[in-house]
Amino acid sequence: MSALPLPPALRRLAGSPWSDVLLTGLTTAAQLAPLLFVPSDTGRPWHWWGYAAAVGASLPLVVRRRAPAAALLVSAAFASLYDLAAPLAPQPLWYGTLIALHGMASGSPPRVRVPVYLAICAAGLASVGSPDTAARGVVLYVAAYALGRAFAGSRAAAAALAERAARLERDRRVDEERAAERERAQIARDMHDVLAHSISLMVVQAEAGPVVLETEPARAAAAFGAIAGTGRDALDQLRRMLAVLKGRDDPRTPQPTLQDLPGLLRQVARAGLEVASTAEGAPRPVPADCAAAAYRIVQEALTNVVKHAGAGRAEVRLRWCGDGLEIRVTDDGRGAGQGLPSGGNGLIGLRERAAACGGTATAGPREDRLPGFEVRARLPLSAPDVGVVA
Repeated sequence: MSALPLPPALRRLAGSPWSDVLLTGLTTAAQLAPLLFVPSDTGRPWHWWGYAAAVGASLPLVVRRRAPAAALLVSAAFASLYDLAAPLAPQPLWYGTLIALHGMASGSPPRVRVPVYLAICAAGLASVGSPDTAARGVVLYVAAYALGRAFAGSRAAAAALAERAARLERDRRVDEERAAERERAQIARDMHDVLAHSISLMVVQAEAGPVVLETEPARAAAAFGAIAGTGRDALDQLRRMLAVLKGRDDPRTPQPTLQDLPGLLRQVARAGLEVASTAEGAPRPVPADCAAAAYRIVQEALTNVVKHAGAGRAEVRLRWCGDGLEIRVTDDGRGAGQGLPSGGNGLIGLRERAAACGGTATAGPREDRLPGFEVRARLPLSAPDVGVVA
């Protein structure tokens, strides 16, 4: 059973130095009571030494927290010398010595409390006058020491629980911070994908519109319509992302999947880039994170084709193999002589997205040695019975 909780006022008093002063006063009063209220058989007053010994055995309790062993030794010394004078009132218990022993047992290290405890027990046994008194003294000393050790164990357990609770709270905050960092990184990647893709298409359409405005008005109108549609789509996606950043309760927009690739290819085609798409093998279930990564990889690769490659044609190939999905995006543009860059939110994001779901991604010159650039990625597939997005 757990101890009953103390009222706040008593908890504050128990932890303050005034508690020791109050305890010392009560112990002194109890120790002086036989001398003050029990008359002697001869009618003579009690010897002054009795009063001095009673007070001397109780006053050390004031410092029982700061110097528990010294307080016990002084208290026990006065108690053992109580019978030096006569007449004296019999003392039923030496409360100060027992309380000091409890304090030493609960607050002193073993190298101090064990020798002091043995010395006190030996001195007490040597000073008693009868076996009954000796037996009673042993029982009381053992009980006080055991209670002190039990109190120390309870205090250590409470401190350990408090430390564990503080550690769990720190771990919880660290986990929350890491989760927030991952969420911010995810939102940053999504914003980059949306902005880079949409703005690139809008720039291409805006540049092509004035060229064909006089010669092909219908084509110019289609280009400007594509700019407006792409801009509206980008704004809608950005609003949803900003709503998440502002902490609204709106649900996150579902991540795109492989089913959204045809719409992406049509959007890129409206920018003037001819895009072909092929698939090999039987489609298999894909985990949701891998499906979103596949879409973003294709989106980033086509965005870089539109922005940097100067290409007229691109091809997206999906190959379903036994345990993975291979993605290849090639173009016939200027190409490049190096692989993935070392930083940034562009092509390096492809590698990060693939690695996040257990896959790989590379980029570089085409393997068939034709002019152009190629992005290659391989993503793992899930077991057929796992809930996935095809």
